[in-house]
Amino acid sequence: MTELRSILDEAVRQELISPEAGGRLLPFLTERGVAVIEGGVAEAQPAMEAEGQAWSDTETPRFVRGFHDVLITIGVVVALGGLWGLAALYAVLPAIIVLSEILVRRQRLALPAVSLTIALLCWTFLLMSFFVKPGTSAFNDIGAEATQFVAGFPIILGLYYARYRVPLSLALCITSALALVLTLLLRLMQWASGDPQFFSNHPLLLAVAFLVCALGLFATALYFDLGDRLRRTTRSDIAFWLHLGAAPALLFSVRLLMSFDGNLLDVAQAVSIKTPIIVISVAVLMLIGLVIDRRAFVTSGLLSLGFAIYGIFRQGSATVDTYIFTTLIVVGAIVLIIGTGWMPLRRIVLRALPAAISQRLPPAVLAATP
Repeated sequence: MTELRSILDEAVRQELISPEAGGRLLPFLTERGVAVIEGGVAEAQPAMEAEGQAWSDTETPRFVRGFHDVLITIGVVVALGGLWGLAALYAVLPAIIVLSEILVRRQRLALPAVSLTIALLCWTFLLMSFFVKPGTSAFNDIGAEATQFVAGFPIILGLYYARYRVPLSLALCITSALALVLTLLLRLMQWASGDPQFFSNHPLLLAVAFLVCALGLFATALYFDLGDRLRRTTRSDIAFWLHLGAAPALLFSVRLLMSFDGNLLDVAQAVSIKTPIIVISVAVLMLIGLVIDRRAFVTSGLLSLGFAIYGIFRQGSATVDTYIFTTLIVVGAIVLIIGTGWMPLRRIVLRALPAAISQRLPPAVLAATP
């Protein structure tokens, strides 16, 4: 599939077909079993004798296609970094647009598109920080400034996606839109209470509001994921980025539910009942990641898992070096076990699910033999 995509990209660069036609041809050809064999000849193969023989990995990132993309991305980062240091804020946006027209719209380079989207996100953050100064009262008083600050992100990122169709830009647009909904919800709750310090007095409601928006982000990611269970279109790329943000958002919401004192970053307080709950939460997220076949969803919870295991070992009488390195060993072993046994574990999990559910999920496939 990678070779077929490279051929279509080359056809686009030589202006034999339009970029839109190239994007539509790839799923059209792969659905009909068209592949590239040795010698560069494309031939149609039987369209999946069994779903399990279709591919070796349904979560192959499509934003890295070769070192050519890496080299161009390095140039983009260095050039924009230099321009950012020498020119005004407004001079960076035209550079992002020009590079996007050349590298994204014409040449359809995936990794440079990701880097330019991230550059646009940083530019939007600085722009909104220049015009709007959101409060720093840790959600004690949700003012209009917070809503105005967040409102710029879905607008700018949405326009960028409408022009260049970068999956990351749509994922960031959806995430920022949910953040905007969260600020509006918090302001509505605060206004209805008539108490400027409402969330200081009712931290549980703040945590519930965060959890609702985190669940909304996860549900949106599932919507894109289940709409492309064989992961052949850009819907799966959008779902990848959404899952990458949904997992830490869910973990943060759980952490917030257990932190009624407002001290969210104190690791020492996570050594009592909070640590087992965090471990259980990460385990549940890993199970969900297995079910939906998203390693990115599992990876996002590793940092919280490390802090939780760190808290467990810290309760003992060992030295600092001992429980730090023990935490690293435990987390590394968990990653290796899950990584090497991903497909066997998925098959076990999917067999335990009802057929109506498992048939809507990506199949647990064996690695394709060369």
